[in-house]
Amino acid sequence: MRNINLRFVTEEYNDEGMLTSFTPHVPANFNFGYDVVDDIAMNDPDRRAMIWCNPEGEEHVFTFADMKKWSDKTANYLAENGVGKGDFVMVILRRHYQFWFVATALAKLGAVMVPATFMLKEHDLEYRLNGASIKAIVATSVGDIAQICDNVVGQCESVEKLFLVNGAGGGLTPVDEAGNLVIPEGALLGEALSGEQGICAAPIEREGWLDFNTGVLNASADFERRDTLAADPMLMYFSSGTSGNPKMVLHNSGYAIAHLMTAKHWHNVRPDGIHFTIADTGWGKAVWGKYYGQWLMEACVLTYDFDRFHPEEILSLISKYQVTTLCCPPTMYRLMMQTDFDNFDLSSLEYSTTAGEALNPDLFDFWKEHTGLTIFEGFGQTETPITVGNLTGSTPQAGSMGKPVPMYYTRILREDGSLCAPGETGEICISMEHNHAGIMMEYYRNPEKTAEAIYDGWYHTGDTAWFDENGNYWYVGRNDDVIKSSGYRIGPFEIESVLLEHDAVRECAVTGVPDPVRGKAVKATIVLADGYKPSEALTKELQKWVKKQTAPYKYPRVVDYVDALPRTVNGKIRRAVIAKADAEAASVQETAKKNLKEGLI
Repeated sequence: MRNINLRFVTEEYNDEGMLTSFTPHVPANFNFGYDVVDDIAMNDPDRRAMIWCNPEGEEHVFTFADMKKWSDKTANYLAENGVGKGDFVMVILRRHYQFWFVATALAKLGAVMVPATFMLKEHDLEYRLNGASIKAIVATSVGDIAQICDNVVGQCESVEKLFLVNGAGGGLTPVDEAGNLVIPEGALLGEALSGEQGICAAPIEREGWLDFNTGVLNASADFERRDTLAADPMLMYFSSGTSGNPKMVLHNSGYAIAHLMTAKHWHNVRPDGIHFTIADTGWGKAVWGKYYGQWLMEACVLTYDFDRFHPEEILSLISKYQVTTLCCPPTMYRLMMQTDFDNFDLSSLEYSTTAGEALNPDLFDFWKEHTGLTIFEGFGQTETPITVGNLTGSTPQAGSMGKPVPMYYTRILREDGSLCAPGETGEICISMEHNHAGIMMEYYRNPEKTAEAIYDGWYHTGDTAWFDENGNYWYVGRNDDVIKSSGYRIGPFEIESVLLEHDAVRECAVTGVPDPVRGKAVKATIVLADGYKPSEALTKELQKWVKKQTAPYKYPRVVDYVDALPRTVNGKIRRAVIAKADAEAASVQETAKKNLKEGLI
């Protein structure tokens, strides 16, 4: 280890060893591909970069030298097919190892990577391809996303090239009654793909698509550094909001360096450990936990190319590969809780983190009791790296996001821009007049939305919270999600957190429903756990449960039971869909009452 991360940051600590100052330095020509991946490859070639495996039994251990070689071959192949500086390339590769080749290659070329989930449908994909003028698509053969692409590219004039990656399984290989894999005749799976000669060994044929694996396998590994600037666009995500089309979140290379805060001071990765973040590469959380910060720390990441989450598999992998640091959303931790948890050897684990959903006290306590580890919660967005968190050395309080990270000047503001008092709900805002490396450049091609988010010297996150006397932040909800009822501002997050502690509740979404007296009443839309059925008695039990756990005025006056909650393609619960349906239903009822009163019906 050569501590290359210290080239890009100045840090200060207090006498207790707590981080007090963190100032990123972004050289004008910084390029993650050259200055991190290639630098380690040339000076510490045998250092492990990634352990990759899948349910089919395939396994690869990639060194940084391997990553340099394969990203150089990928860069040459893409360049030969017209991909260059400034081009926007959509990458839909699930958890295939080829994602890391492509991501690094695109950085080296100065192209803009646009990751996307394999769950996109035609409408979603067409909007994204045209909205960003995507020049090329690199997609997996696993699942139906290639067909989805074929269905819409005719309406997307900017798309010039389609590259298809043979995913060689991707966790979708069927099994027989005994649980053994049913390998299609002629398929390259399991041990047949392991080892040096197996990388990119599986070819693919599809009309209109180029065979990525074969092209990269045959490409030259000699690639000269090209001129790129850190300030140039480097990465873009589509971020689904509560309403309207997804926004295009554009980042430059400062975003990569800013994730040092994420990996070093929140995930607590170390160069001789193995970090495991469970995220599909179509989501921003993947580069949070499987790429930028971890490799700046010269650390190895574990990637499991699965399709369906099975907690027993994940727990077994922690033991098998001696994972030292783990990050996954609370839902996954909760599913792990429901296994024969103590039968798994998790003694290698040294640190656990979470983000994205409510971290309930029962989960917090369970993990501590059964592993001896505290779960350190953090907060950030597609537009940012981690901005608020329980950093290493802190003492987390269950349910609190932690404190603002010392990389940014962060405050909770009222609508008029003044500072909130302790206990007062306001919007989390980050100063743009201090260091703001890692904050998005803009919402691409949407100056109106950009101006709504960045103004008066602040980036307005759209997320609301309050802080206590010790400076800990407590999440309330998105601005659009906050329920105003009888003069109270009620955040759905807290109520959802309380409901999730009840054994009957598997998932829930809290919204406001029109109420003639209160303006809005609190409504809980609930997916029940196995073994529970909707009933008036259960509704009353859940209402009492909330009243006992939090302020009584927050309890859900309306409870609705459903089989599934509406979600975005990124898996986030769409509270806005529920609220809109309730508003429309209330409007119909009001119209009917009015017509009845006027004798029209």
